[in-house]
Amino acid sequence: MKRRLDTTRALGAALLATTLWLGLGGAMCRAQTASEVLTLADALQEALSNDHLIKEARQLERAAAEGLLGAKAALLPSLSAHYEYFRLDDNPYAIFKTELGTQKVEVGHHDNFTWDLTLTQPIFTGFALVTKKKIAALDVARAQVQKEQAVLDVAKRVKTAYFRVLLAGRFLDVAREEENQLAAHLRDAQKFYKQGLIAYNDVLKSQVALAQARQTKVRRAKDVEVATADLNRLLGRPLTAPTRVADVVRFSPGSYELESLMEEAVRNRPELRVLRLAVKQAQEGVRLAASEFYPKVFLVGRVERTGKDPLGEENDYQNPDTTTVGVRLEWPFFEWGRTQAAVRQQRAKARSLQERLADIEESVRLEVKAALSDLEVAQANVETAKTALEQARENLRITRLQYRQQVTTATEVLDARAYLTQAEANYYGAHYGWHLARAELDRALGRR
Repeated sequence: MKRRLDTTRALGAALLATTLWLGLGGAMCRAQTASEVLTLADALQEALSNDHLIKEARQLERAAAEGLLGAKAALLPSLSAHYEYFRLDDNPYAIFKTELGTQKVEVGHHDNFTWDLTLTQPIFTGFALVTKKKIAALDVARAQVQKEQAVLDVAKRVKTAYFRVLLAGRFLDVAREEENQLAAHLRDAQKFYKQGLIAYNDVLKSQVALAQARQTKVRRAKDVEVATADLNRLLGRPLTAPTRVADVVRFSPGSYELESLMEEAVRNRPELRVLRLAVKQAQEGVRLAASEFYPKVFLVGRVERTGKDPLGEENDYQNPDTTTVGVRLEWPFFEWGRTQAAVRQQRAKARSLQERLADIEESVRLEVKAALSDLEVAQANVETAKTALEQARENLRITRLQYRQQVTTATEVLDARAYLTQAEANYYGAHYGWHLARAELDRALGRR
């Protein structure tokens, strides 16, 4: 009995140790996952691997590639088989009139089985098959460019979400700093009140300001959660995942030449490249519609067998096996102007696409100009906000020293802290606003 008890205790201890080890290991894994810091490059790579829009574009590219294979296959010989069976009420016969009178001669069977194999090779189709191949190749090119466009769209969304997480985090830091400084100010005010140096009204003002700061901190913390959830959505992660992001490279101003940026955008934007390919497809569509004006020529070879048995091997009236080789010509030369109407329709579509291309090129140029203007404004705002931030910090420092020496009021301290809070918000808004404007310009230029 004692041995059983010892064994049970040993098993229980081992189970407890295993449970603790697994729990500790799981906690360590969770802590390690939570402590990982995501860089912008990692976020882009993760999003491009998981985004549904890019997966859709890849499938469309695969579909276009299969269409090109089909268009190429249409130029090659095709082989088809045919099998049929039918039964007649009476044996077919032929009537012959001779000097001996009219005679009926059977020429077929009740049961007739027929099968054949036909090989067809297009020789000339009015350039239709070659044109379809070119259109299919342009479809592949369009699908590839549309995939690039999807990549650019996802990259821009990820950058925007990433910078908003950083901005929300900075605003939370400002709220925490404000709370800590106002709490310190409240302690000073309470001390001065006990010493009889200030009125109780100053203490109340400090308490109200601290309460407002705490409310702001709670709101800023929720903003961080929402911004992180949005980034997680783009990364394909659970919305509540504890994603932490690394700060980006500091502000690096530069100069830009508008005309060269416009030309780069017109040359590289996927939307314009897709439209140019669509124009080429429409032009090929004109040639495809005009192919109906020409005759179509096919080389045809056929092996046929007909008989009274299912395999068609027995035939009492004719040779069961027939092999033919010939040329088939198809030419619908009159269809009440249908082909001419189709050609005019395709030409009109091509011209409309050219007009749309010209309009979107101008829109892209305007988009680049607007994005560059926003970037230049953000660039100027960063320098201004940085100077104002330094001044606000110095103003708060001097005002707090004056308050501790009782040469200024609590209202001045609260105002100075409010000025600093606004200056910090303006600075971080301008700093990350510059990064957001840079992301907009990159998208306008067709850059990742």
